Amino acid sequence: MKKRVTGIGGIFFKSDDPTATKNWYKDHLGLNTDDYGCTFWWQDKQGNDASTQWSPFKKDTTYFEPSKKDFMMNFRVHDLKELLATLKEEGVTIVGEIQEFEYGKFGWILDPEGNKIELWEPIDKAFK
Repeated sequence: MKKRVTGIGGIFFKSDDPTATKNWYKDHLGLNTDDYGCTFWWQDKQGNDASTQWSPFKKDTTYFEPSKKDFMMNFRVHDLKELLATLKEEGVTIVGEIQEFEYGKFGWILDPEGNKIELWEPIDKAFK
């Protein structure tokens, strides 16, 4: 089987007050927060720079739709287009179209519980 998920890309969750939440994590746990949350930098087994994002979203965000859950997981993937094609063949629900940015490609699926899962083929060097 070809490589699919290579790691956790991020943890995203709804918050009544994202700013207060970010400040609490900064003050009490030492997270280096900014407008988006906190980016954790690390290196993969090959020594490549990589990142994982932690982000609280406004309670009324529509970004997690069609899921009704208060969170969304983001997984780092190796080849997004190929993986989405394979998942579609396997009967997995694909949500929307691939979006491309200077920091990577994004696609979305639903798991059997209706959780929206974000798949990210990163370009980590674009963040630095």
